[in-house]
Amino acid sequence: MQYSYKCCFFLRSCYVSCEPSPKVGLQLGPNCYRPGSACHDPRFIGGDGIVFYFHGKSNEHFSLVSDPDFQINARFTGHRPAGRTRDFTWIQALGFLFNSHKFSLEATKVATWDSSIDHLRFSFNGQDLVIPEEILSTWYSPEKDIKIERATKMNIVTVTIKDKAEIMVNVVPVTKEDDRIHSYKVPLDNCFAHLEVQFRFFNLSPKVDGILGRTYRPDFQNAAKPGVAMPVVGGEDNFRTSSLLSHDCKSCNFTGLSGSIKTETEHTLLDCTRGAYSGYGFICRK
Repeated sequence: MQYSYKCCFFLRSCYVSCEPSPKVGLQLGPNCYRPGSACHDPRFIGGDGIVFYFHGKSNEHFSLVSDPDFQINARFTGHRPAGRTRDFTWIQALGFLFNSHKFSLEATKVATWDSSIDHLRFSFNGQDLVIPEEILSTWYSPEKDIKIERATKMNIVTVTIKDKAEIMVNVVPVTKEDDRIHSYKVPLDNCFAHLEVQFRFFNLSPKVDGILGRTYRPDFQNAAKPGVAMPVVGGEDNFRTSSLLSHDCKSCNFTGLSGSIKTETEHTLLDCTRGAYSGYGFICRK
């Protein structure tokens, strides 16, 4: 059966799922067990639904998504305890390049976690942003092609890149229980506040690249070995960028220009900015 399901919504804690049939529900923050998520240390679920880990290195930057007109990078935080052969890492910041804009959000460094304090910091084209700590407090870029909205007063936001992506972000610490289970050996001066992220993409090109972006390519074959408890994929040298807002990695294909060929997606954004309300909705197609 063919359907076109449209839904305008103005609370960013609402979500629309197009599979297996259109559903509207309530969700605060990212779902770390759905495709497009990047959580924990860091654990990704690709567009193909396969779980994989990419460790990278602490204090370095890597391309998560790279398309001709859209780029998302991540800065990793973490450390390497004595006797370890690699760093324990988490995603500390995201950098976006879109429509000649450079936008970033990051989790601030703290020794001890305090849930009554906002641990998110934002910048747009080199200038710090202040978004009031109120539920549904909203900021728009001058052209209204980027939107940030708080789902709660602090630490949970949704970023909408018009016609490209919706990104749900939550800031969390490495807890004492995490430390006990995984033997992270977290130091006393840093609880490694980091981002849990869930991406929903629209209109990606067939040549999209990046640690996560490449899993949305029609011809992608995941290198993660099925049946392995912790399937790790490498490729640090291919995805490493010189900074959070650079696109100089070996696999980066960002040019700042719109791609000529796009992939048909199961959903797209619906402009709800007219009238008394502002925001975007979803259109599901089957």
